[in-house]
Amino acid sequence: MSRIAYFGPQGTFTEQAARVLAPGEELIPVDTVRLAMTAVREGEADAACVPIENSVEGVVPATLDGLSESTPLVAIAETILPIHFSVLTRPGTSEIRTIASHPHALAQVREWLEANVPGAHPVASSSTSAAAVGVLEGDFDAAVCAPVAAEHYPLEVLATEVADVSDAATRFLLVRPPGELPEPTGADRTSVVAAATNRTGTLAELLTELASRGINLTRLDARPTRSNFGEYRFFIDFEGHVAEPRVLDALTALRRQCRHLRFLGSHPRADGTRTTIEPGFGNDDFVEAAVWADAVRKGDLA
Repeated sequence: MSRIAYFGPQGTFTEQAARVLAPGEELIPVDTVRLAMTAVREGEADAACVPIENSVEGVVPATLDGLSESTPLVAIAETILPIHFSVLTRPGTSEIRTIASHPHALAQVREWLEANVPGAHPVASSSTSAAAVGVLEGDFDAAVCAPVAAEHYPLEVLATEVADVSDAATRFLLVRPPGELPEPTGADRTSVVAAATNRTGTLAELLTELASRGINLTRLDARPTRSNFGEYRFFIDFEGHVAEPRVLDALTALRRQCRHLRFLGSHPRADGTRTTIEPGFGNDDFVEAAVWADAVRKGDLA
C-alpha cells in the first residue's frame, strides 16, 4: 500500500481529492502544502496530493513555490473537484457570532454569509478543517468546511452545497519523485517552470517556442525567484505529453532559452480535453522532418 501525504488535517477538500487520485491507499494528513511535498522528498510518503489552482481564487502559491524548490517532484495525475461547502456548528448552537474557515473558502462564500448569517464575524483559519476543530473546541460558532469534514468531526450540518459561484472548482495534483511517467493518452498536460534571463522579450521568446510548434498553452503564472527583485519564474502548462516528438522538441528549445528549466510532469488531463493539433504540427510531421534532416547530415539525398 502506498502512503499519500496531503494538506490536512482530516476533512479538507485535499483529502477528498486524495481519495479520488489514490483510492484505497494510506492517506497521511500534514499541516501545510510544503510539508506534504517534504514528506515525499524525505521518503516518509510515496506521493503527495496538493491543490494547484482554483477557478475563483487562482493559483496556490505554496504549491508553485514547493514544486520549483528543493529536489524535483513531478505530477503524475490530476483531478478537478467541484467546490461546494458545508457549514458546521456544535450541536445546540442557537446564535452564530463567529464563522471560521481558510481565507480562500471565506472568499468563495462571502455572499452566502452576508445573506444567511449577516451578523457573523468571519475569522481566517489555516485550513477548513482547522476551523472545524476550532468549532469543536469552542473558539468559533461555525465553520465553512469541505463536506467530508462532517465524517470526521461530531458537528451538525447547518447548510450544505454552499457556494457563491455554482461551478467553482479546484484542480489537484498527485506528485512524486521523478520516474516512469504515465503513458500518453492524446488528452495530456505537460508542466514546466522556467527561470529565464531578465531582459526585454524573454517571455515572448519562451511562448514563441511553443506557438511555433503548434502547442496550445493552458496556464501561465509568474512567481518571484526571491533572490533578486524583479526576477521571476514562469510556470507553464501546455497541451501534450513529453513522449510526443513535438513536445520534446519544444522542451529542448525552452532549455536552450532558459537559465534553468524544471520539468514538472506529463499526465492525463482530468477534464479529458484532447490535444488540438493543427495541420503540419503533428508528431508524424516532426518525425519525418527529423528523418529528412538526418539524411541531409549523412549526405543521403536520393
